[in-house]
Amino acid sequence: MMTVYLTIDTEYSSGLVEGTRLSDRAENYARSIACISPEGPIGIPHKLRLLEEYGQKAVFFVDPMPALVWGVAAIEDVVAPILEAGQDVQLHCHTEWLEIAGADNPFGGRTGTNIADFAFEDQCRILEYARDTLVAAGAPMPVAFRAGNYGANDDTLRALAEIGIAYDTSFCPAIPDGDCKISLTQDDLVPIAHCNVIEVPIGSIGAVGGGLRHAQLTALSLREMRAAVRHARDAGQQQFTFVSHSFELFNRRTLAANKIVRRRFDGLCRDLKSMRRVRTGNYRDDPPAIAPQALQAEPLPADPIRTGLRVAEQLVSNTLYGAL
Repeated sequence: MMTVYLTIDTEYSSGLVEGTRLSDRAENYARSIACISPEGPIGIPHKLRLLEEYGQKAVFFVDPMPALVWGVAAIEDVVAPILEAGQDVQLHCHTEWLEIAGADNPFGGRTGTNIADFAFEDQCRILEYARDTLVAAGAPMPVAFRAGNYGANDDTLRALAEIGIAYDTSFCPAIPDGDCKISLTQDDLVPIAHCNVIEVPIGSIGAVGGGLRHAQLTALSLREMRAAVRHARDAGQQQFTFVSHSFELFNRRTLAANKIVRRRFDGLCRDLKSMRRVRTGNYRDDPPAIAPQALQAEPLPADPIRTGLRVAEQLVSNTLYGAL
């Protein structure tokens, strides 16, 4: 039985929407967490409803750093409905909030775009703050972490081990030139012991022309996601990780639901329910295990037809609904 981890990075926006920083908590929640469209909520409330409808588990990586600006109540608003729905809450961290906090930055004014921008000792302190704030907001003690922007390094993993967090899932093999500085390679596709934690890579498929494409809801078509799960299952992999965000079914500028991406999430939840020898899991109840050394994981081979259909679908999506 293979376990699929539907992971959802759940975060207030620390950036700009319509040229204005979302400094109003209620407005930010409406655009980034609930995603209120003319059709109703299309963010976390919608995803929770679909997960319940199809009997699926998911992992919500919640960023508690906005508490620096709005207090713990802002994080309680995010955590409570997830826990009420019986889903898993784990730790996320966007260090951009340290600069937004200004004089309320508790780390001597130190700032950085990613957690990897900080020295080991500072990473320990920041991650302790994030962990304790998430727990203060009502979440159970987290056992897993994902860095904002995937921006972790080996010191991040050592810091996680130092504060008692056993799993990290910040490494994305398909984006070797991104913000992640963890010292693994594109050949590391399955859970592995690394720097005192278990590193759980983001899922990938082969890309036309070489390289990999990451298993994110906005990056793959439903056809590609289904094929990726079946390929991993048939190859003997024990797990496969998908990434989504609280706002990915929604355009935060126009406030419109993206019906194409919404159909992907709905279809993935539906199809996973009927796949043989596949289940969804979470880190609270059934975290990933280190893969057997004998397992040589290979991503789903690239397919020009699948790729072409996805490119066409993406063009329609961007034309009708615009970028996120």
